[in-house]
Amino acid sequence: MGSYKRLLTYVRPYIGRMIFGLVCMIIAAAAYLVVPWLIKNVVDKVLAEKNMYMLNLVVISILVVFLVRGFATYGQTYTMSYIGQRVIIDIREAMFKHLQRLDQAYYDRRKTGVIMSNLTNDVAALQSAIVDNLVSFITEGVTLIGSLVSMLYLDWKLTLVTLVIVPVVLGIINIFGKRLRIAGHDVQGRIADITSLLQETISGARVVRSFAREGYEVQRFERENQRNFRAVMRATKLTSLLSPLVEFSAAIAVTVILWYGGYSVVTGAITAGSLIAFLIYAINLSNPVKRLSQVYGNIQKAMAAGDRVFAILDTKPEVVEKPDAIVLPEVDGRVRFDHVSFSYDGEKKALDDFSLDVPAGRVVAIVGPSGAGKTTIANLLPRFYDATEGAITVDGIDVRDVTFQSLREQIGVVPQETMLFNATIKDNILYGRLDGTDEEVYAAAKAANALEFIERLPEGMDTLVGERGSSLSGGQRQRIAIARAILKNPKILILDEATSALDTESEKLVQEALERLMQGRTAFVIAHRLSTIKYADQIVVLREGKLVESGTHDELVAAGGLYQHLYSVQFASKG
Repeated sequence: MGSYKRLLTYVRPYIGRMIFGLVCMIIAAAAYLVVPWLIKNVVDKVLAEKNMYMLNLVVISILVVFLVRGFATYGQTYTMSYIGQRVIIDIREAMFKHLQRLDQAYYDRRKTGVIMSNLTNDVAALQSAIVDNLVSFITEGVTLIGSLVSMLYLDWKLTLVTLVIVPVVLGIINIFGKRLRIAGHDVQGRIADITSLLQETISGARVVRSFAREGYEVQRFERENQRNFRAVMRATKLTSLLSPLVEFSAAIAVTVILWYGGYSVVTGAITAGSLIAFLIYAINLSNPVKRLSQVYGNIQKAMAAGDRVFAILDTKPEVVEKPDAIVLPEVDGRVRFDHVSFSYDGEKKALDDFSLDVPAGRVVAIVGPSGAGKTTIANLLPRFYDATEGAITVDGIDVRDVTFQSLREQIGVVPQETMLFNATIKDNILYGRLDGTDEEVYAAAKAANALEFIERLPEGMDTLVGERGSSLSGGQRQRIAIARAILKNPKILILDEATSALDTESEKLVQEALERLMQGRTAFVIAHRLSTIKYADQIVVLREGKLVESGTHDELVAAGGLYQHLYSVQFASKG
């Protein structure tokens, strides 16, 4: 129950409300325990003695008891629901904040849909553990203890006979609880798989249709759905078996009570009213035991989700700030890679003993075959990953010695696949600098060759771009991304194949915008289209993570090496 105890620590900020809810629960449960005593008085005093005063008193007492119970039940239900909702919100916020602190490697190794399932389905599953099951646990616990005390008071011998069955019930609950925990893990895992499949299929709807794979995707979904069904039914089978076994054990106890209690009434050891009251308490005792077994099973299943949630919260990022990290001052933009090596999997090196010294304001193009290590350079400079060997410095300061924010605020990235948020064009440009003025936003859009098409839109800057910018063309999305980078005004730029997916006309507009963006800045341009990097001050050629050539376009073509080969292949294909 370690995970459940940890879950309850999130209740601490609401301890005042929790105490009030607990008091309401105890009152509601205690009110129910009064009823058997009232029935005992009806049998022993009203019916036996024909006492009308006692009958009136009992009737009024029942009304008062259920009125009090009604108010207490309302108080517990509303209060516990409030606490449950607040705790779920707090956990979800804690998870989201932690996910923002985790490094890029965490996301690269996990499916987006699974992470989404953790934030939604798994966290939602915890609500029942906090609200419904906790309320049932406390209410039934009070009922059980109260019934047991009352039974001992009425007839301690009969109570001891009844309690013989308790160890059997506890053993059954323990065995099933462990299996339900495992089954709960399986159910939550299958839900995450379905969410992941939905995320992939919906986001890739265009690809699915272009290959006419709708039927194939339906089959994939049906397979995952059936796996989820089987996992749920395994858990349901365990839950369904648990209750009958507990109920049968309780029936044995009731049978013993009926026989021995009836014998005691016949011999005059107890009154008929006492036996009836005892039977009611015995039923009150068996019902809480049965419900508590269900609660225990439900908590075990819910805590399978809790394990997944806490596994995320306990994940430590591989790339961390030093405790004494300094704020990187405004830089000129000199970047140096000093014998840098890096491996994603700890075995094959994506970058091997790479050294490069880039003066401030220089434009460096990075080329090479696929898998040569080009994007790795773009990942290491802003510390999405940390170099396994060597060092990267900006103006002579090691990037590992500065805070993430101060480093990344001075680096602008324009990727190949532009990520726009489902907001207005203005909001997307402002993402580069949240305090930018309207004049600066329009100036950035103009410099990015984006203002002309923006002004043609019905809502202009206030036009919603749709999910991932779906309402805009590729070239328009890319120019918005460039405007965002211009507004940010970084000293260092990383252009990761920013024009490779564009048509000729869009590429020309984007290329003009990029040239304006690079003026006066240190720029790293990763490109497959070698015709777009002729202007670079320096071209670096990579192969299998190693730097094999370096120079200007004309120098490298004249050298007749790998660059000349790549360039001639592209030129021949165009011809």
